[in-house]
Amino acid sequence: MARTSSKRPVVDDITKLSGADKAAVILLALGEEHHQLWEMMDEEEIKEVSQAMSNLGNVTASAVEKLIVEFVSQMSSTGAIMGSYDATQRLLSRFLPEEKVEAMMEEIRGPAGRTMWDKLGNVNEGVLANYLKNEYPQTVAVVLSKIKADHAARVLTALPDDFSLEVVMRMLRMEPVQRDIMDEIEATLRREFMSNLARTNKRDSHEMMAEIFNNFDRQTENRFLAALEERNREASERIRSLMFVFEDLQKLDPGGVQTLLRNVDKAQLALAMKGASEALRDLFFSNMSERAAKILREDMAAMGPVRLKDVEEAQQMMVNMAKDLAAKGEIMLADGGAEDELIY
Repeated sequence: MARTSSKRPVVDDITKLSGADKAAVILLALGEEHHQLWEMMDEEEIKEVSQAMSNLGNVTASAVEKLIVEFVSQMSSTGAIMGSYDATQRLLSRFLPEEKVEAMMEEIRGPAGRTMWDKLGNVNEGVLANYLKNEYPQTVAVVLSKIKADHAARVLTALPDDFSLEVVMRMLRMEPVQRDIMDEIEATLRREFMSNLARTNKRDSHEMMAEIFNNFDRQTENRFLAALEERNREASERIRSLMFVFEDLQKLDPGGVQTLLRNVDKAQLALAMKGASEALRDLFFSNMSERAAKILREDMAAMGPVRLKDVEEAQQMMVNMAKDLAAKGEIMLADGGAEDELIY
């Protein structure tokens, strides 16, 4: 029997989309380069989103735009939430086997800081030493006696010499620590150190969206920022301030410009400079030899008219190269804030 085919409807109203549908649209819009998001989902979530994606059909550009703006606005909201033991258990029960939930909740119910020493064992020794150097030597001695010897050795090495020697002496003379004192030390570590460490390591949602916006073409970027500004002006301005775009290369110091020039493809450089401002062109030309600058100008002139899309791709390539070099510590990128101004 021949299978009848039905034309899939065009999706334009995002209010009719389920949560899985919305996730599918967002993931399709982000593309394959953001595959890390899939890795953060469990098997059931992947199945649900994949099913929604396969049945999605055509989604209009305006619907995608509205959905991403809604997504960014929700991430940028400051609505308060309250966590509790019961709420945590209900949430875990939605995606974990019951026996695993019971084991985890039993651990939470157990003595304060039951896994604190395991957590400390995963903290970089420099970070831990920086915190412990402000504590009493006796407290540090207790902490180091509870973590693995190799990690304790690295922390001692990172502490100031006189302080670390005092800690060693305290460890040699240390008596068994009373349970209430140990509980207090664990509670302090959890409250003052681990919680601050978690906040420090948490990636700001605006930074993540700025990175995504950086990978849009110029037209799409402007469209989303304009639409977001209408919904959430504060979020739009923060994302815009965090974005590093081609014209921000003006903030490079002479050494940074020269390092970038040594690493960038010369044909891509000429293409990118075709769409650059006069100020940015002058900066790059002034950091090249007279002969190299003359050749670059000739290459730009020989190109004649070029597509805007090609220019933007070349400029984005230079931005990505600058970010890679900054990550390696070879150049410094400033975000324009007063604390990043350079003094000569």
